[in-house]
Amino acid sequence: MKKLALFALSLLTLTTLKAEEEVAPKERPDIAKISESFGHMIAQNLESLGLEFDMDSVLIGLRNSIDGKKSPLSDEETVAAITQIQEDSFQKKSDLNLIDAEEFLATNAQKDAVVTVDDGKLQYEIEKEGTGEIVQAHFNPLITYKGTFIDGKEFGASKEPEALNLDETIPGFSKGIIGMKEGEKRRLFIHPELGYGTQGFLPPNSLLIFDIEVVKANAPQTEETLSSADSEETGDEIALSDLEEAPAIR
Repeated sequence: MKKLALFALSLLTLTTLKAEEEVAPKERPDIAKISESFGHMIAQNLESLGLEFDMDSVLIGLRNSIDGKKSPLSDEETVAAITQIQEDSFQKKSDLNLIDAEEFLATNAQKDAVVTVDDGKLQYEIEKEGTGEIVQAHFNPLITYKGTFIDGKEFGASKEPEALNLDETIPGFSKGIIGMKEGEKRRLFIHPELGYGTQGFLPPNSLLIFDIEVVKANAPQTEETLSSADSEETGDEIALSDLEEAPAIR
């Protein structure tokens, strides 16, 4: 009985190996190609840090580590140095983006069609007049939207009309949409102070531009809207999954 079990196990193993051989590629990459590809992976990870590394020195470090030579900095010193460089880079980008945002708003304010409110921190332009009910504070309007940066790069858009609780959005978005009528299309220009500032996952101090259309002034709260409100009441953060479709308005 034991021999039969071993035979069955061997047969199963051979069958599995045979199946793997049939689906596996006939030629596998050699170690040189694998090593080179691994080098690409390392480079991509280095780029994700947002730093300009001296690649010649990186290669020297790899070789010296393999040869058992001592690193010029300890792990703690290296991490601290990289962190400081990242913080300096973040601050520089933040300062430049703020300058760009304020220069953009100053120029944009000179256009006849642009309305400036909230001490120059919020501007809007009506692209299509509406005729329906007016959005008021604390409403849950059903809208479509697209968000872009100054350079026109899109960072988020609704896939379909979405009910949004104005009490849970960034200030510039809620202030800009209040007063819109059903059917109205409006473009908002939001200063970083009324957007995300230096918080969130967008570039720090980004000026946000939103193209919005109000489908319904006050839609019933959905289960998703209610769960978001509950999470704030309990002190929990709104799930990141909520931000995949609405990345910059909550």
